[in-house]
Amino acid sequence: MIEFKDVKKVYPDGTEALKHFSLKVEDGELMTLIGPSGCGKTTTMKMINRLIEPSSGTIYINDKDINDYNIHELRWNIGYVLQDIALFPHMTIAENIAVVPEMKKWKKKKVHDRGIELLEMVGLDPSTYQRRMPSELSGGQQQRIGVIRALAADPDIILMDEPFSALDPISREQLQKDIRILQKEIKKTIVFVTHDMDEAMAIGDKVCLMREGQVIQVDTPQQLILNPQTQFVRDFIGERKSPWQTAVDVIADQTDSLIISLSEYEKGTYDQSGIYAIKDAGDKYVGTVKNGKKIDVKTINNDIPLFEATEFIQSNDEQEILPILKGQKLVGVLTNKDIIAFLRSKRKMENGVVQ
Repeated sequence: MIEFKDVKKVYPDGTEALKHFSLKVEDGELMTLIGPSGCGKTTTMKMINRLIEPSSGTIYINDKDINDYNIHELRWNIGYVLQDIALFPHMTIAENIAVVPEMKKWKKKKVHDRGIELLEMVGLDPSTYQRRMPSELSGGQQQRIGVIRALAADPDIILMDEPFSALDPISREQLQKDIRILQKEIKKTIVFVTHDMDEAMAIGDKVCLMREGQVIQVDTPQQLILNPQTQFVRDFIGERKSPWQTAVDVIADQTDSLIISLSEYEKGTYDQSGIYAIKDAGDKYVGTVKNGKKIDVKTINNDIPLFEATEFIQSNDEQEILPILKGQKLVGVLTNKDIIAFLRSKRKMENGVVQ
């Protein structure tokens, strides 16, 4: 969907913001850009909608050079969410949402219906909020409007430039959850700039860690934790990452000790005195068996942080294993034993004990 090929950016004062920068963001993927101040995150993002032009190299959208697009059409197909929200203060919420659809000459009914749809999507009652002014909303509510305004004309790409950094911690955490839930529904290609490592790891399908205008490592949050490629990556994650924020599929048991195949279950060729999650030939989760009989258990998503999973386990204390799903695929199981072992290993690392 979006691809940077050997892009370089040098500003007039000689500052080299990007150096031989190459990155690919897949269709429907949420890519977070993270790194120290001045590493080139915002420059990278602003190049996608040509707010900043590269000094050399090429940027593609859908395999087409962005310079070959009409610049207005390019920007109309890219939603933009800013840190300071920038809602028009003299317009109602409905009017703010309608800005780009009206520029694209949508019919009034379509614009109206889209506004209602989007407000409902983020849990704001249209009958209550449509006619309100931005000043009548809380910071978190204003930021929700900023997000859905970017979605209003149904663009393929959304750019988000540190959108939650000005919010209080509770509002920020809630909006991070909202974005994860919303993205599963809308499946847009999102580039999200943040200076907060926990935020980058919590919401990103992939994380691009940058330093001095270069890509240091691009990977899933789980792989960044498990397989940091350099000492810089290790230090950057280690300094900022609480073990309680770690996604559960990093911690989960992914061996065959608590997982059996559907064929093993059907043939009975497993230890029927134990408890196991069952997966089919395509790794799809098909159930859990205990003492040879299928039982009903709850499952959780792979990107849930440990602190949420722990609360879940405490509220379902009779459940011995917790299947971890990515979509419909079984990627592991979580037990209290796994959690304790993980926290012990983190404690030993903090005390300087080599594993």
